[in-house]
Amino acid sequence: MNNYYAHPQAICESTFIGESTRIWAFTHILPKAKIGARCNVCDHVFIENDVLVGDDVTIKCGVQLWDGIRLHDSVFVGPNVTFANDPFPRSKQYPEYFSKTIVHKGASIGANATILPGITIGVGAMVGAGAVVTKDVPPYAVVVGNPAQITKYIKQGDESLVSSIDGDKLEKDRQILSVPGCELWEIPGYSDMRGGLVVSEFDSDLPFVPKRCFFVHSVPNNKVRGEHAHIACSQFLIAVHGHLNVVLDDGVYRQEIVLNRPGLGLLIPFGIWGTQYKFSKDAVLCVFASHNYENEDYIREYDDFLEYKND
Repeated sequence: MNNYYAHPQAICESTFIGESTRIWAFTHILPKAKIGARCNVCDHVFIENDVLVGDDVTIKCGVQLWDGIRLHDSVFVGPNVTFANDPFPRSKQYPEYFSKTIVHKGASIGANATILPGITIGVGAMVGAGAVVTKDVPPYAVVVGNPAQITKYIKQGDESLVSSIDGDKLEKDRQILSVPGCELWEIPGYSDMRGGLVVSEFDSDLPFVPKRCFFVHSVPNNKVRGEHAHIACSQFLIAVHGHLNVVLDDGVYRQEIVLNRPGLGLLIPFGIWGTQYKFSKDAVLCVFASHNYENEDYIREYDDFLEYKND
């Protein structure tokens, strides 16, 4: 006996259906598709052969999953979400292989959203209803609009916003943050009618003696920077002009910081995933690094980061 339920009006040709999955009327699943356990596949869903669906996935009515689609565990796909798998489709002309679209664990896609070919949607991300996703979505990001843009980040396993701190509200010279190892530093500064001056002596006013310094500027407001962690290198970030938001993530705790003045520094130690976004048009970000540049020091994929933290 099959350990899943298929409505009498469903066509389920696959034998790779997990336990307690429910398949509803007028759904058609092709023979090689693999569907995990405890999934809910609603009416009028079509699933092609080269499709992998994890456990506890919800696929609402009117969704088509084409070859190359990968839905990890606990993904929610809303009504009439449209996936594409061919970036240059022609009638009766088929590519050598179809682009892989990956939706990672716990992500949700709202009704009527459109997902272009080859997109990766990160762990826990939220795609708003009607959004047109043209680029990869970072973990825990909320994206809306056409084209989709990041509006905020959410906590891991929670719909609420990441807890945030505005740099104007720092109450002491050094504040320890909820993400372990991260700190906000007040940098000595002076101001009079001639203007302002911020001073840093490397061996006393910074958390480490820098080996390297670089500046990030002219970043469009809809662009995201960072999205990586370091194995050995720590960084100290200062918004020398304008403002931007920084999301800190150690794999368990997440916090969002607003950098908005040159007298405020943010320490990001090694082993922390950092993301910068919401750059003002005039934002200039100065970054001091504890190590010289080494490509091998970067962790650029969030799944690799979580594996690194769990080792």
